[in-house]
Amino acid sequence: MSSASAAKIHWFARLEHRFHVWRERRARRRGRSATIVPFPGYGGTGWVRVTGRVLIVPPPPKRARGEGAGVRGWRAFVGIPVSFASVQVHLGGRTHDVVADRGGVVDTVIEAHLEPGWQTFTMSVEGSEPVEAAVFVVGDDARFGVVCDVDDTVMVTALPRPFIAAWNSFVLDEHARTPVPGMAVLLEQLRRDHPGAPVIYLSTGAWNIAPTLRRFLSRNLFPAGAMLLTDWGPTHDRWFRSGREHKAGNLRRLAAEFPDVRWLLIGDDGQHDEIIYSEFLEEHPESVAGVAIRRLLPAEAVLAGGRATVEHSADSVPWVSAEDGAGLRDLLGEAGIIDPS
Repeated sequence: MSSASAAKIHWFARLEHRFHVWRERRARRRGRSATIVPFPGYGGTGWVRVTGRVLIVPPPPKRARGEGAGVRGWRAFVGIPVSFASVQVHLGGRTHDVVADRGGVVDTVIEAHLEPGWQTFTMSVEGSEPVEAAVFVVGDDARFGVVCDVDDTVMVTALPRPFIAAWNSFVLDEHARTPVPGMAVLLEQLRRDHPGAPVIYLSTGAWNIAPTLRRFLSRNLFPAGAMLLTDWGPTHDRWFRSGREHKAGNLRRLAAEFPDVRWLLIGDDGQHDEIIYSEFLEEHPESVAGVAIRRLLPAEAVLAGGRATVEHSADSVPWVSAEDGAGLRDLLGEAGIIDPS
């Protein structure tokens, strides 16, 4: 990348920041205040990874009727991020002061000694009422975990085609989003067959959709899990963050944080999942229990612009592929990763 191009993109990133600062000032003049939106996190012995985002959100429409009301995707993107906000994390009898990044995102590791399993704590910003957050603490005896993609793996989106992606993200009512058949049953059985195993939803989707995604997973009976999403905004050297780097980087981080855990990697053949998983398997074979790839249906593959074609060497672990969760469940049962009965 040329220096002139890098300078232009850096200018664009600064412009985006100034735009959000202007929006924030306008909102505060109208009497609105910031709030923290926590995301499900994870942790291990002596530490937790806390994630969330500081936003000034618009008031809900008058016609909304609580949790069951339809929510259009665009509403998730109109919140105003509060840059470099000071956030208080109330955890384990202590209050920790952390600072959000330029996009209002909090992603930090805090020292804490919590029991394994789901634990709750609270977060607050600008003296507001504390908001409850949750984190899954992985026990020392855990040897298995699940990393699962979202788009076209648990939720049908046909994300690679830009117009379909825009429709699903900004227009579609969240109740109209369709789960991939059988995937909730598969993930729930993995959770039952491996008590104490962490479930991580790793997606290139924006943090803005985290509350919508959490409701979707709960409504369609997917097991609760930590969420690792990303920020679509510009960086100092590029227009948009790399989703592929986001996934690969978090996989490497999980391998370092939990060296005794072997992960079942679940994705689809419509994006880069097979490439990312194959490269991770080559780098960290001791951290992979298997790979399960959901094959897009022919119509979905057309919408997605085709299928990924990947040469992989997976002699050391099971690598299975099927069109839905039931097919993957059967193959994983044959491989001994789940109980075939």
